[in-house]
Amino acid sequence: MTQNSDKFEVLKFNELSISEMQSRAQSFLARMSTRRTVRSFSDRSVPKEIIEQALATAGSAPSGANRQPWHFAVAGTNEVKRRIRIGAEEEEHEFYNRRAPKEWLDALKPFGTDERKPFLEIAPWIITVFAKKIELDEDNQKQKNYYVTESVCIATGLLIAALHNAGLATLTHTPSPMKFLNEIFDRPVSEKPLMLVVTGYPSEGVKVPSIKRKSLEQISSFH
Repeated sequence: MTQNSDKFEVLKFNELSISEMQSRAQSFLARMSTRRTVRSFSDRSVPKEIIEQALATAGSAPSGANRQPWHFAVAGTNEVKRRIRIGAEEEEHEFYNRRAPKEWLDALKPFGTDERKPFLEIAPWIITVFAKKIELDEDNQKQKNYYVTESVCIATGLLIAALHNAGLATLTHTPSPMKFLNEIFDRPVSEKPLMLVVTGYPSEGVKVPSIKRKSLEQISSFH
């Protein structure tokens, strides 16, 4: 297939030596292996610029037809964070007391979670990840996005990695349903909130569950 030169550009690819590749892979693995989900945050401020850089990294993710079907709504004020907490705790109360089956609640017991979510007010930043099913083009006409969930999940993974690499702790939180977030951030109903990414410094002396991650052999196979 002939590529239109007006729509393509030469890839800027910096090839590394095998030893440099191995070194980078090992150091990144070591860095990311220290990532843990925390549920107790400090109220210490984090510069907005760090969050912006992490969001820009998330925006570099691949997406179906390059539609980039994501929106990151960032809450940094006490008023907005308070509204998020109230909405989330209302849904979590229903979850823990009515919606969740016993086996699900049993699976959560080792982590000590419940309907109370004080971290939503304490952490300096809360990022709501929205998945955009449709876009408006330059003529204000609707166009469908493709592989929306897959694309947004990849971007969110990059966001979490970028925040951790910058020296921040994170927590992914998924109250369900999350339609109250559309109202809080004035986002259209065509955008689906997928999760909250809470980020900041962990509280001093915070403890996390003692867990083990599956081995490489358990999560992969080579053919």
